Amino acid sequence: MGENTASKNYLPPQAFGVSVDRNPQSSDSKWFDDDGRPKRTGDVWTACAHIITAVIGSGVLSLAWAIAQLGWIAGPTVMLLFSLVTYYTSLLLTSCYRSAGDPVNGKRNYTYVDAVRANLGGVKVKICGFVQYVNFFGVAIGYTIASSISMMAIKRSNCFHQSGGKDPCHMNATPYMIGFGIAEILLSQIPGFDQLHWLSLVAAVMSFTYSTIGLGLGVGKVIENKRVRGSLTGISIGTVTQTQKIWRSFQALGDVAFAYSYSMVLIEIQDTIKAPPLESKTMKKATLISVAVTTLFYMFCGCFGYAAFGDQAPSNLLTGFGFYNPYWLLDIANAAIVIHLVGAYQVFCQPLFAFIEKEAARRFPDSNFVNKDFKISIPGRRPCNINLFRMVWRTLFVVTTTVISMLLPFFGGVVSLLGAFAFWPLTVYFPVEMYISQKKIPKWSTRWLCLQTLSVACLIISIAAGAGAIAAISHDVKTTKPFHTSY
Repeated sequence: MGENTASKNYLPPQAFGVSVDRNPQSSDSKWFDDDGRPKRTGDVWTACAHIITAVIGSGVLSLAWAIAQLGWIAGPTVMLLFSLVTYYTSLLLTSCYRSAGDPVNGKRNYTYVDAVRANLGGVKVKICGFVQYVNFFGVAIGYTIASSISMMAIKRSNCFHQSGGKDPCHMNATPYMIGFGIAEILLSQIPGFDQLHWLSLVAAVMSFTYSTIGLGLGVGKVIENKRVRGSLTGISIGTVTQTQKIWRSFQALGDVAFAYSYSMVLIEIQDTIKAPPLESKTMKKATLISVAVTTLFYMFCGCFGYAAFGDQAPSNLLTGFGFYNPYWLLDIANAAIVIHLVGAYQVFCQPLFAFIEKEAARRFPDSNFVNKDFKISIPGRRPCNINLFRMVWRTLFVVTTTVISMLLPFFGGVVSLLGAFAFWPLTVYFPVEMYISQKKIPKWSTRWLCLQTLSVACLIISIAAGAGAIAAISHDVKTTKPFHTSY
């Protein structure tokens, strides 16, 4: 079933923005891979750049707040467990890039949905596609909100500095969201994932930049306070009610889950890697490096942020104005966040763009609007291919996510809800089920029971995190006016 579907939906290299003058079915291995597509050029470092761009996102900024809700025992423990689960299930997922358990000659699965189709089939393909693409849409909204907050934080920090803290410096978020949207409209015209290497590398550098600054400011604050704040059990009853403590703890689980949400683009990243060596081998190495590095950063940023502020840890470490000085360093950090989110937006949305364009090409094979590329000459550079459908549809997508961001500018609640919605199905359930199917693990065997126990435990965590996120958003809705949100 998976083989037939994939062959019917085959698109030539031109559909992925690759300009070639040769037959895509050529057997010339110098120019084409075993599936007839142009030679992949990615390696372990480009894969790491994509993963780090996807993982070390705005989620790192909420980890100090998350640990503040859980405390010194549960906070770091939860973070470590999430990292181990994500790493383990990612290893399972890398094995699903090639079908039939053959890592050398198995049919390639270009997307996460293709992998589910080849290994599970049936209604699970539609469920996976729905969850994955809805989450991409949600991530686009979340990143638009986060970027606007960081842009305003730059303006506010300078305003505070100039007024000596006397001016509250309130401002409207809408112009900043529009500015971010315009940048994404332009970048969304990059035809495919394989052409995002440079953007991911820049975004990954920006990730380390603002994470390091956040860590440094947290360490400096702890030294200034001459003590480590916080408690073993987190924010105390009295500061919040017992009910708020429960909901906040659940929301914190969603924040941590969101901080590790990259499995939804893992197959797409793996499809950019050249072979030999085996794509799965390269991807496993990239996953180990990326998860280890990000977990180290997460631990440092989250723990030092909590140590610096205790129960008062802001929901966004660099824009919650727990730090005011040095204001120029905060400006650099928030500028780095914006640049990173510009790239991360594309990393998450390109698979959705490709899916819609692939479906449109399949349904309207004779439409020039959908399939024809127009060459535009650029002085000093190669001609650029413009596809009208790609330009119109991607522009409408960015405009839609920007408008919704203006309606629902809740950073903390949105982050937690996205983490809860995507973590169990995309990070745990489908990788586990595909691995069981591919390896033909007997039902009720010890290995099967262990994998299912892991899946059920993560489902419970996702449900709890989702409930906490919905409670937070419900509270925020009461105090927010659409298109008039100020910070």
